[in-house]
Amino acid sequence: MEIQRFEKGPRMSSAVVHGDTVYLAGTVAGDRSQGVKGQTEQILAKIEERLRAAGSSKSRLLSATIWLSDISTFEEMNSVWDTWVDPANPPARATVEARLASPDYRVEIVVIAAR
Repeated sequence: MEIQRFEKGPRMSSAVVHGDTVYLAGTVAGDRSQGVKGQTEQILAKIEERLRAAGSSKSRLLSATIWLSDISTFEEMNSVWDTWVDPANPPARATVEARLASPDYRVEIVVIAAR
């Protein structure tokens, strides 16, 4: 079975497709000066673009893992997520608090989708 890699770099690819499954790398905001709401909006827009490039969409999400630098921002993140996610096709999801790669990152999201 063929493996396709998107935005391939020396360390990682932003997306990998194997069969009918799309795996996205952890996605963070480009503008780290924004709070949780702004970062979540940026991340979900990037995820949507990467899914489209790989031949999928948010309606085909299988799972999502969300890391927050501060779990007290859970509802703020959810206010953006809930307006973005396809309500007819919500993925399995986990949200946890973790120290992220930079103190400026407030949110990081990884998704897996069907093609």
